[in-house]
Amino acid sequence: MRSAGYDDPAAVRGLVRRIRRAAERLPRAVTFMEVCGTHTQAISAAGLRRLLPEQVRLISGPGCPVCVTPVGYVDTAEALARRPGTLVCTFGDLMRVPSSTGSLERVQAERGSVRVVYSPRDAVALARQSPDLTVVFLGVGFETTVPTVAAALAEAEAAGVRNFLVLSGHKVMPPPLRALAVDPQLRLDGLLCPGHVSVIIGARAYSFLADEFGLGCAVVGFAPTDVLRGVLELVEQVAAGRPAVANLYGRAVSEEGNRAAWALVERFFESADAVWRGLGPIPGSGLELRPEWAGRDAKGLGVSVGPPVEPMGCRCGDVLKGVIDPPDCPLFATACDPSQPVGACMVSSEGTCAAWYRHERLAAGAGRA
Repeated sequence: MRSAGYDDPAAVRGLVRRIRRAAERLPRAVTFMEVCGTHTQAISAAGLRRLLPEQVRLISGPGCPVCVTPVGYVDTAEALARRPGTLVCTFGDLMRVPSSTGSLERVQAERGSVRVVYSPRDAVALARQSPDLTVVFLGVGFETTVPTVAAALAEAEAAGVRNFLVLSGHKVMPPPLRALAVDPQLRLDGLLCPGHVSVIIGARAYSFLADEFGLGCAVVGFAPTDVLRGVLELVEQVAAGRPAVANLYGRAVSEEGNRAAWALVERFFESADAVWRGLGPIPGSGLELRPEWAGRDAKGLGVSVGPPVEPMGCRCGDVLKGVIDPPDCPLFATACDPSQPVGACMVSSEGTCAAWYRHERLAAGAGRA
């Protein structure tokens, strides 16, 4: 039995027909962007881009947290892993992200101190078990994951585990959306807003896009029908000339979001400027530990790294910005594939290049079979 019709083929066909009819009322061709890596994966896996009418283009944005993590952060993580008496803990998808000289996976192979964990709490447990080590958790992710890191910090604080530290690479989504909204290269007409992030920050967080920039927004889930309903909503908004924020994921997302989770985040973290791969420095787009928690901040360990070096020939940054599709990168499916990623966008399953490689490259006429 299908779940509430979210992946029902007949429902998909019906929505595609409605999108095509609505697109006939568009004043021009339009470009919409999804800004969630899980959406990118779902869209590619279901082949949704190929179902849309030619006047509706759907592009991927900076929705993969591993992909937007800059080279300099990975360089610092590697330096920490080589620091005596230090254990670096990370989620697995960061292990193969290219650094200036290699990757955390290579550092681990060279006997650097790196451990893959499945939760920040696993890193707290390791710190408790090894009081002579400094255990550093690599905090990479958007609003969805940072509450779990804050909870781990609270646990370490309550248990008196002083050797648990965090290297914060956390990012928040509204500031880059503002940057994308004014980017003259993109000329966006609407956004499919991220489902998971929206559970935390709420649908109201995107109101500035409609109010200030005239961009329609649809908060959607991850099934094919969720995404297509979002596209239909955006087409209808453009056709009517009435941009708004439509919460089409009400089964999980409220207007206000999860205030309890964000209150825990605000106990430990504060807003900071951050660098995004592809988008560069964006004011207020990151989170760093508050000064009162400086003893938990791995930046205070004082490792030094050289200037970051991007992989030669890789256009991951342009892919993340939505300027090009993956097949437009000269390395896509030739020098760069999931077995030998040159750029970060090919590492994580949520990366645009990885999603295109697995699901769309043949249909796009790009790469090897």
